[in-house]
Amino acid sequence: MKHEKMKMGMVSHCILGLSLLILVGAVFYLTGDFLGFLDLQKQLKNACNDAGNDAPVSYDEEARPSLSRRCNLFEGRWVFDNQTVPLYEERNCSFMLPEFACERYGRKDFKYRNWRWQPHHCDLPRFNGTALFEKIRGKKLVFVGDSLNRNQWTSMLCLIESALGPASPRRIVRDENMHTFESFDRVVRLMGIEKHARHWNDADILVFNSYLWWTDPMTIAWGTSLGSSDTRNKTVDKMSTRLYEMVLDVWSDWLEININRTKTKMFFMSPSPFHLYGETWEEQRNCYNETEPILDERIGLSIVEARMRAAEVCLQKLGTRGINIEYLNITHLSEYRKDAHPSIYKNFFHTVSKDQLSNPSSYSDCTHWCLPGVPDVWNHILYSYIINS
Repeated sequence: MKHEKMKMGMVSHCILGLSLLILVGAVFYLTGDFLGFLDLQKQLKNACNDAGNDAPVSYDEEARPSLSRRCNLFEGRWVFDNQTVPLYEERNCSFMLPEFACERYGRKDFKYRNWRWQPHHCDLPRFNGTALFEKIRGKKLVFVGDSLNRNQWTSMLCLIESALGPASPRRIVRDENMHTFESFDRVVRLMGIEKHARHWNDADILVFNSYLWWTDPMTIAWGTSLGSSDTRNKTVDKMSTRLYEMVLDVWSDWLEININRTKTKMFFMSPSPFHLYGETWEEQRNCYNETEPILDERIGLSIVEARMRAAEVCLQKLGTRGINIEYLNITHLSEYRKDAHPSIYKNFFHTVSKDQLSNPSSYSDCTHWCLPGVPDVWNHILYSYIINS
């Protein structure tokens, strides 16, 4: 019954390719750069040793509160805190990328860095970099996804670096061969899935996301190469929930065949909300010039709810097939943070026109997030799950 959705073999191949390629490479189109992966076995083994002899053998009770079912880390409120956050400074992070460096590109209000997420009935465990090193020593942590996962990945690098001593080695491996599609218009090439998936199907910890890249029309191309005589193209309109369900189903099938379920711990990030429409906080404007969070907990963005449900159902089905993936619902807590997007304070990979410059809200990035900022909280929650696993 499940495969009635994909009656034609070509459609099945197409969706399979999309589901995998988008998770591996969507960031290339959105940023014009390439997705890196964080191999902590190679990059941080020495850093763990150099971080000092006080690295704990285990995460003790003081720093490791139980994540009981009564402790819902995803329900809470934002509390202004200029004492304990941020955990790093933008200018001190050598891994900072220009699309997230809001201070560097002229943002003058810095309150967005000083909001701490406070769950209603418990506390997030403090972020301890040396404890994280010890927990994942000799293991491979991989972020697989679009530019919002790149946003989170950059945040994790900054958080880790802030815990290292000044003499600790730090470098990043970026594999240019992980390009999976061309960055003109929105064209997806459906070849070489295994070539790229090999970078993450043996990971110890996988962090997936898939949402943003599907919100715009795209062209699907399959064949031996782009522009070849056997290439066939099909234009797909804005992603429907039904098609998203199909993609998730085929992604699930791929995981069932390829993932080592006894080795790999997997996480799926819920959709990161955007603030393009002011009616979500009763103001007719987008995120441009916004400097305060939404403090009314009743406000939400219904635009992502259907796809959130689709992802949740998919992960529940995977669980019945013996593939357990932790669903980190960061959507709701991120909805409040209309103040935390780059807006116009970032490096744009396209030329901003004179007309746009005359109307800043017209080209504001209300999708990604300034760093330090909201993705640090996503990683703080991810950290708590890793530490307690």
